[in-house]
Amino acid sequence: MKRGKYKLKRRAERQEETRSRIARAAVELHGTIGPSKTTIGALAEKAGVTRPTVYSHFPDELSLFKACSSLFLSEEPPPDPEAWCNVAEPEERLRAALAEVYAYYRRTERLLFNVLRDAEGDTKVNAAVREVHKPVVVHWKQMKNILATAWEVSEETPQQMLRSAIGVALDFQTWRTMVRGQGLTDTQAVDLMVRMVRCTRCV
Repeated sequence: MKRGKYKLKRRAERQEETRSRIARAAVELHGTIGPSKTTIGALAEKAGVTRPTVYSHFPDELSLFKACSSLFLSEEPPPDPEAWCNVAEPEERLRAALAEVYAYYRRTERLLFNVLRDAEGDTKVNAAVREVHKPVVVHWKQMKNILATAWEVSEETPQQMLRSAIGVALDFQTWRTMVRGQGLTDTQAVDLMVRMVRCTRCV
């Protein structure tokens, strides 16, 4: 390899390493204090770079949050709802899904709590957090659809009632209320939510 090409390659590798280091620092800070409280100065210090270096890789919050989200989801991907289709019985499918989802919430609780908190509000940072979070919202809707289609819905059990109950069961704040506020274990929380969804068939 010619010396000039080698230098260009090494420069590109160093830039990518720096970019990855900044993104990882952002993930760590978002998990501890949240996106809205993560300053460029704190991010630069955490990543071991200068403020201008941060701006050269991420000129605005949205580009930074996209890189942060991509890194986090690559290392902690949410449960794959397609796999739940292999379970035909609706309550078994719901129970297996919630066990997987609640385990995911437990592993990623601090970051999810901060991100969902910082998605509220009208500032530019809040808007950027909401924008980056959109694919996650779509993924959770897919989860709800796959769980809802396993149930036989009669006229006595409106589809909206069933889907609403499943949506509540899948919600992060529901899980947090049950295990942090009420002291339930994940297993107990799953059992409670399965019973709740089952009751929609009796309405």
